[in-house]
Amino acid sequence: MNKVLIVSGGSQGIGYATAQRFQAEGYHIVNLSRRGIALEDAQQICVDMQNADWLSSCEAELRVIAGKADQLVLLHNAARHDGDSVGNLAAENFRQVLQVNLVAPQQLNALLIPLMKPGSAILYMGSTLSEKAVAGCASYIASKHGVIGLMRATTQDLIGSGIHSACICPGFTDTGMLRGMLGDDPAVLANITGMVSFGRLIDPAEIAATIWFCAANPVINGSVIHANLGQIER
Repeated sequence: MNKVLIVSGGSQGIGYATAQRFQAEGYHIVNLSRRGIALEDAQQICVDMQNADWLSSCEAELRVIAGKADQLVLLHNAARHDGDSVGNLAAENFRQVLQVNLVAPQQLNALLIPLMKPGSAILYMGSTLSEKAVAGCASYIASKHGVIGLMRATTQDLIGSGIHSACICPGFTDTGMLRGMLGDDPAVLANITGMVSFGRLIDPAEIAATIWFCAANPVINGSVIHANLGQIER
């Protein structure tokens, strides 16, 4: 069986850990990102999803890949996370965030769903902020709430197709993106881990294992899976 994972933003963090996990499970990996993936035998397609017409450069290649796949897992993982608020969020910046976080996933859906066979899966990466909010990330929060809506629409629209869907919402995961936001201040890290019931950051491999479970189990179709080690609500 020709099993394929198409992942956006798979060159680092959760996307990379997921590519590693699926490759170990016998999947051919196709990564869509600006940066190459340092994973042997993985197929890299260089794209910039911030551009509205990004898909035009790889549409034919993706059609061939999907058409040959007996089982295709599509993981919408790439995301843009800006620091902004409703008081200063410019319309153009909002459009750019929505393009990466919501429009690009739907562009892929429209291209690939007609080629996906029963047993395939469409998985979305949400966030703890898909169902709550904090100050200072308005565009990210709005787009990640939208990701859950898009997943739920996917589930309803694909009834009878044999394709299942879910949205995985990680908590504070030890990625380059999070470390870059936190800086090297131990006090900041302690404050973050103090909000987690296990008192630590999540390893990307733990999220990859959750994604693998969702891909392999259609029973979770339509589910929002919070993978956050139990965040402490204050």
